Amino acid sequence: MIQQLKIDKGLYIIVDPTMDPDQIQNKLRMVLHLPISAVQIWDHFPRESDEKTIVENIAATCHAFRRPVIINNRWEYLMQFPLDGVHFDIIPDNYDEILRTISRPFLKGLTCNNDLDTVRWAHLHRFDYISFCSVFPSATANSCELINLEIVRKVINEYNLPVFLAGGITPNNMGRLSDIAYHGIAVVSGIMLANDPLQAALQYLKQFKW
Repeated sequence: MIQQLKIDKGLYIIVDPTMDPDQIQNKLRMVLHLPISAVQIWDHFPRESDEKTIVENIAATCHAFRRPVIINNRWEYLMQFPLDGVHFDIIPDNYDEILRTISRPFLKGLTCNNDLDTVRWAHLHRFDYISFCSVFPSATANSCELINLEIVRKVINEYNLPVFLAGGITPNNMGRLSDIAYHGIAVVSGIMLANDPLQAALQYLKQFKW
């Protein structure tokens, strides 16, 4: 049985599996000793890719540092691979069936927007965290609406849910979030596409709201 890891405060790294597999491994190893909440594998696998090898290699690298690995949307992968949880982009219609099918504890996350009904659903179903997207305009989060930060503040004050912020966040604009008691920051290109992921991660953490 997989030992369930928890979602600590820190950076939530999202990995694009279309990247070169060796680059993924090298860049993760550079940053996983830092305060990393989790590593999420985006469900954007290239055609005819060896998904098994991609997922298992990322999981092995992250678990060596005791960092949880989350799959984006594809909950059925939890029955095939050593994954710690699933992040849903929308509320799944068959959530009860998913719980019965997986039949083991796993971390659960959900993307939220300005609709508080989504937050209430996640709270009611005891999700481990939620992620608000998109905080700022972003090329990698272009399917998300821009978030009203007053709603984020309201959720943090009223709900016992760890809140991550995602979308267009850089060390240069994190100061605009300094009054928000977030649990972590989700980053895609800011770290994994950086020439020096370690320095990029340190720049984020320097501005972090602990």
